[in-house]
Amino acid sequence: WALSELGLGSQLSLNWVWGLSGGSGVLTLPELGLGSPPELGLGSLSELGLGSPPDVCSPLPDSYSPGYVEAAWYPWWEGEGFFKPEFGVSLGSTPNPRGVFVMCLPPPNVTGTLHLGHALTVAIQDTLTRWHRMRGLTTLWVPGCDHAGIATQVVVERRLQRQRGLSRHQLGREAFLGEVWRWKDEKGGRIYQQLRRLGASMDWERACFTMDPGMSRAVTEAFVRLHERGLIYRSRRIVHWSCALRSAISDIEVEKKELGGRTLLKVPGYSEPVEFGVLVAFAYPLEGAGEDPELVVATTRLETMLGDEAVAVHPEDPRYQHLRGRFVLHPLTGRRLPVLHDAFVDPAFGTGAVKITPAHDAADFEVGQRHGLGVVSVIGEDGTMVNVPAPFQGMPRFQARSALLETLKARGLFRGVTENPMVVPICSRSKDVLEPRAVPQWFVRCQGLAEAAAAAVRRGDLKLHPATHARTWFTWMDNIRDWCISRQLWWGHRIPAYFITIDDPAVTPGQDEDERFWVSGRSQDEARAKAAATFGVSPELVSLRQDEDVLDTWFSSGLFPFSVFGWPEQTPDLERFYPGSLLETGHDILFFWVARMVMLGLALTGKLPFKEVYLHAIVRDAHGRKMSKSLGNVIDPLDVIKGVSLQELHQQLESSNLDPAELERAREGQKRDFPEGIPECGTDALRFALCAYTAQGRDINLDVGRVLGYRHFCNKVWNGAKFVLRALGGGWRPLPKLEVSRLSLADRWIRSRLSRAVRGCGAALGAFDFPGATTAVHGFWVYEFCDVYLVRGHLGTLGTLGTLGTLRTLGTLVPPRPCTASGCTSSATCTWYGDIGDTEGTLGTLGGLGTLGTLRGLGTLGTLGTLRGLETLGTLGTLVPPRPCTASGFMSSAMCTWYGDIWGHWGH
Repeated sequence: WALSELGLGSQLSLNWVWGLSGGSGVLTLPELGLGSPPELGLGSLSELGLGSPPDVCSPLPDSYSPGYVEAAWYPWWEGEGFFKPEFGVSLGSTPNPRGVFVMCLPPPNVTGTLHLGHALTVAIQDTLTRWHRMRGLTTLWVPGCDHAGIATQVVVERRLQRQRGLSRHQLGREAFLGEVWRWKDEKGGRIYQQLRRLGASMDWERACFTMDPGMSRAVTEAFVRLHERGLIYRSRRIVHWSCALRSAISDIEVEKKELGGRTLLKVPGYSEPVEFGVLVAFAYPLEGAGEDPELVVATTRLETMLGDEAVAVHPEDPRYQHLRGRFVLHPLTGRRLPVLHDAFVDPAFGTGAVKITPAHDAADFEVGQRHGLGVVSVIGEDGTMVNVPAPFQGMPRFQARSALLETLKARGLFRGVTENPMVVPICSRSKDVLEPRAVPQWFVRCQGLAEAAAAAVRRGDLKLHPATHARTWFTWMDNIRDWCISRQLWWGHRIPAYFITIDDPAVTPGQDEDERFWVSGRSQDEARAKAAATFGVSPELVSLRQDEDVLDTWFSSGLFPFSVFGWPEQTPDLERFYPGSLLETGHDILFFWVARMVMLGLALTGKLPFKEVYLHAIVRDAHGRKMSKSLGNVIDPLDVIKGVSLQELHQQLESSNLDPAELERAREGQKRDFPEGIPECGTDALRFALCAYTAQGRDINLDVGRVLGYRHFCNKVWNGAKFVLRALGGGWRPLPKLEVSRLSLADRWIRSRLSRAVRGCGAALGAFDFPGATTAVHGFWVYEFCDVYLVRGHLGTLGTLGTLGTLRTLGTLVPPRPCTASGCTSSATCTWYGDIGDTEGTLGTLGGLGTLGTLRGLGTLGTLGTLRGLETLGTLGTLVPPRPCTASGFMSSAMCTWYGDIWGHWGH
């Protein structure tokens, strides 16, 4: 078969003998729609950045090299279409009786490159996908990238400022968006390269980006439908506001910094640190003062006092019972402010009397709503003072804080400062101190949606793993608040809503926060027609202004499970692959992403978007710290795979957006953690280590040294396979039928150990117990097969060493390893026997790639069963896919033996 699709320029001729449960026949790869496996050493895949593939047709090299083993297999897998659900089957025919397994990759943000947290996701998801594919299910794993509105806009703005000294406002909206698209193209390609290098068996022809035209159409459709149903509305509410970004942000982008008392913090835009963690007490003069001439309040945010609308005390506080119905006078403006009695006040906090600023505090806003107070913003979108007396107008908020303190002292109204432990909200993107602001925004009405999502888990229709997360799910769903979905950004899906102006004096002009004057539409023409019908006027009298804001990234991400398949169109993919089988992601976004996918899926499709959710742990560094670029502990998976020097790690920091102080701190962190750099570990070792580390519900403190330890395990697999091949010799031939009665005691023992390992591995994967799966395979190979069976020289007259079975099991976790390690000698002749115990399903399972990174239904080329005496190699295929492929490679004259789908035959 020509290898031109791989750019290798040579041909490989193979004879294949096929026997199914005693029957026989001859099939050639072209008859099955297959090209040939990698003819290694004959060409280069440099255009893919993977180097030349290893030569499985020659004796295995003396020493194990991850680069040699892993280089060739992925482009061949992808080129042959092994990752596509259509492979080998007609999707329009009778459904696969073994079922369908569908999963979407949580789309990485195009803010940069993948880190080890993403690698953990890939390791787990690829293991599950390969395992289900090996078991004969039709599998589909969909890749994609997320536009990540705020995060991407911030990094592009920083680069623009650093390289060209320009802000986005100086550049202009259209030119700036052009810069972001160029960034996306650069980073998106890098992310897909990383995913391929990690061995992710995804259907790349279905890859998508959340701002692709089809995805954008789905976002518009979802907004319009929900708005028409009253589930999206516009209102003025308190939001987290970043003055640096001039936008509202989501809860997940809020970092809470705990302070034990007085603390100086650096705030963007201020040359000097700002003081936090103190309570400033000052006096409000009482109107008609009698025995008590003043009411003292204490606050941590003195600058907001210019927007105070009342003072509140607890209704049962005996100190203030005499103030019912009384008023105080604002110390700077003289305005009369009521003294409210409200149970939300904590009598033990400060003086027991609190100032009420509805425009700049969530609790105060609710108090204001209960008591009919005004909402006057005194801090603008850029963090400067607005709607305030002249001395303070236009002053940055924290400068105003200092100025107000001096003014109160000068007027004799200052009553002291005390330390106060507090939590300061920080924007994770801009590092700015967040400002609560009451601004008109778009919201999703969540109560009904949350009730349906909670009921799905209570009924068992949606299963959460580990089950302990159900408590968190119910807490959030039962106490949910409406979701702010508008962001004051340029990068993202622009909100398909329009403000209405009617050219008719009979229609009173509306205000921005007046929902009646807003209409949604799939186009301006549709929106104009809606507006004309609402106000009973001719469309010619209607003028529309589209909202400048964009939608929260989580809104478009929440549509991902069905928009990726073409919704709202009723496409064949939507019919076949929605709902999905599993959603696998980190537990930290259970509410922000998982819950919203469930709510939006039920609301827009009437179906749960997936049947199960597995929530994995969060990767931290060896010291238990969160991964952060400023700490120098963010690790690119490719650096672990290929190895990297300390100098190269430092060079990577130079190209980041860190400021000089952060850059120096990051360098020191790298020197401390990686004084000699990071050694080459390979994809297989990294994947195996991540799966072995995974403990349900806990964080992972990842030590790169332990990853290196699993490279040594891969080396042991390599050496074990070489030992078997050398011991069997080039003239070895397998018998066409296994005669158990002729097996030695040692042979029967090792096969029983293999059977136990396979059962343990399969049961562990079914229970999402990835450490259990790695332990089963690792323990068998090291402590039973190598330390006992091989060391004592039990090669078996029939060659039934159990090696192939282990490599096949390993193939889902470390795909390249089994493919390489099961290669046969130049004169080996092998027979492939069909799926023992399920022969009728063998050719019907060609829709999935085999354990070892090829075809399950075709003996998982690479594992292929070259030697029945290599049956343990296949067991490794779910964990380290490339290794079994390479070890089970064959010469041009080879014929192959494959004994059974061990998942189906041995204990699954």
